[in-house]
Amino acid sequence: MSEIELSAGTIDYEDTGGDGPAIVLLHGLMMDASLWDGPIADLSVDHRCVAPTLPLGAHRHAMHAGADLSLPGIARLVAEFLDRLDLHDVTLVGNDTGGALVQLLIRDGAARVGRVVLASCEAFDNFPPGLTGRTLALTGKLSPRMFGLFMQQMRLRPLRRLPIAFGWLTIRGDPVTAQWMNPVMKQPEIRRDAVRMLRAAMADTHLMLEAAEHLPSFDRPALVVWATGDRVMPPEHGRRLAELLPQGRLVEVEDSYTLIPLDQPARIARVIREFIQAADRT
Repeated sequence: MSEIELSAGTIDYEDTGGDGPAIVLLHGLMMDASLWDGPIADLSVDHRCVAPTLPLGAHRHAMHAGADLSLPGIARLVAEFLDRLDLHDVTLVGNDTGGALVQLLIRDGAARVGRVVLASCEAFDNFPPGLTGRTLALTGKLSPRMFGLFMQQMRLRPLRRLPIAFGWLTIRGDPVTAQWMNPVMKQPEIRRDAVRMLRAAMADTHLMLEAAEHLPSFDRPALVVWATGDRVMPPEHGRRLAELLPQGRLVEVEDSYTLIPLDQPARIARVIREFIQAADRT
């Protein structure tokens, strides 16, 4: 794991290196870059895979006091990250709130992005998304101390598997989700960041509707990957996103909830590789 100092603070990231095409993979709220470990193990054979741990609640380094932790602010942080690593013609992939960040980058121009992949993510009026998102929105109203006490309950697997937690987000990924809770349970400064981030993220519930208006302007290769069994991100939203993107195509994945990289890592890796190869041939 590498580190980079950005305007908001220090960011951890995984970078497999190599001369292959660059893929940048974004995670969601209360998650870190390990969401993508399975697909990266496959894709790094012939691609440079870069996965930042963004300040979305499971990060390791406290952000600066004045850092903009709204979703548009974090999307700008991703753009800064791409600039600092001097990445070009990137395939930008986002799952869960990572997909929301990809849409916000499209809205802002996505200058270094050549292709996008949206995988079961917030879109349109599904923000905060489902029961899980609404629960996070409510916990963000707590003080950092009370937020930490609430998150302490996530040490117990039966509670993590509830629909208000990770139960409707992943079928098979519980061991990974358990690790994501460690920073907010152990580091007061991360609890403060998480509360700031959640309050800022939930301040504009129309954000994704506005972002969707810009999708028809992204006339570059686009892939939408959606879990057919998703109970948090409506499958019809995947179809709508694919229709809005001028070069959009939809692939549906069975036997998975929202976090496809945990539930079907080999499948999503194969789909991403085939998408990049097909885009490069055109």
